[in-house]
Amino acid sequence: MKTLAFKNSIFPKQISTEQIFMLSILLVNGGNYIYNLLLGRILGPSEFADAAILITFLLVLSFVGMTFQIVTAKYAVLFKKEKLTTFLKLITKYATFFGLLFGALIFFFHKELQQIFHTQTSSMFWIFALGLPLYFLMSVNRGLYQGKDLLNKLSVTYQSEMISRLVLTIGIVLLIPAIPSSIAIAIGIVISFIFGLFPFQKRIVKSSRVVTEKLVETKSIIIFFGLTAFYELTQIIINNSDIILVKHYFDNEQAGLYASLALIGRVVYFVSWMFVMLLLPKVIQLKKDGENTLPILLKYVGYIIILSTLIVSFTWLFPEFVVRLMFGEQYISISPLLWKYALATSIFAIANIFAYYFLSIGKYIPVIVSAFLGLTQIGLIMLYHNSLEQVVLMQVLTMIILLIFQLGYFFYHNSREIKE
Repeated sequence: MKTLAFKNSIFPKQISTEQIFMLSILLVNGGNYIYNLLLGRILGPSEFADAAILITFLLVLSFVGMTFQIVTAKYAVLFKKEKLTTFLKLITKYATFFGLLFGALIFFFHKELQQIFHTQTSSMFWIFALGLPLYFLMSVNRGLYQGKDLLNKLSVTYQSEMISRLVLTIGIVLLIPAIPSSIAIAIGIVISFIFGLFPFQKRIVKSSRVVTEKLVETKSIIIFFGLTAFYELTQIIINNSDIILVKHYFDNEQAGLYASLALIGRVVYFVSWMFVMLLLPKVIQLKKDGENTLPILLKYVGYIIILSTLIVSFTWLFPEFVVRLMFGEQYISISPLLWKYALATSIFAIANIFAYYFLSIGKYIPVIVSAFLGLTQIGLIMLYHNSLEQVVLMQVLTMIILLIFQLGYFFYHNSREIKE
């Protein structure tokens, strides 16, 4: 009996779904990194520059899709039964519309995109465009799982998307070299969206039985959707404008080197998304129940600070080792900038979780400030781009200003709540 009690004290009876989800997202991020690293090693800096544009487009798409996911997650917490069914019908209609709209724009302007980004082929853009409606539908599906706290099924959608893209893309690049690498990447991305739809919740495509009675207040949904979309737009600007501008201002060799720098340096930001996805539904539920939301925020901010400190320290102490391990000797010239880029990304990740916290409790001033600083970052890079180091330093400066504001607003908001 003592032996049994001893074993039970060491090993937990059951791993929580939250722990499983965190482990799953870490594995998914690891798989996405392997995908990028393999492409970087196989293609080399110049050819990887074209691949990086498609990967950047995918990141941009993920932020747009996150608007639908966040909105769906929020109202999956707030609505039940018929109200939820009616809401799902509404959000699915919007997701389909925007997926078709953005897909059509990219499809019809694929040649212009080739000229802007100096890519070897324009076909990769229109192939990519075909998958956009699927991606937005996938985002609604994930938002419903997130809001209902079905983290195991949410994890499976991320795993299936990542594994299928990794296997298909690398397989095509290695086994069918006659296909241009950028087209192979586009094909892999589109097919991965199909896999990312599973497991799919059929209630998303079921029509609401209620026609005459207005069960949901669409005005509040549209306002929240608009504000979330606005903030996601700032995320797109801050996260991807640097890669796009570098591709425009620098040659392919330099752009490919910078793309590798960005992929390594952003690891803390990608991992921090795990905490954002856990934070949002919990804060909304606590707010709905009239409970204190501050402890859950501070918990996840603490996680990100610890993670950021470890990553920045490691990239500062061993930059050449990290670059050589991940991308190989041909990328080694970028190593002195690695810790600086990681610092900028870490500061942004910390500021970002504050912004999402305020968004979830209905405070929108941080969203507006983030948008302003996103535009400021673009302006600074356009003015100061004599070297890749200068581009990185402009981002460090912008992110420090953003974090100072977010912390200032947090302390101001917290002090007002204490007084009340």
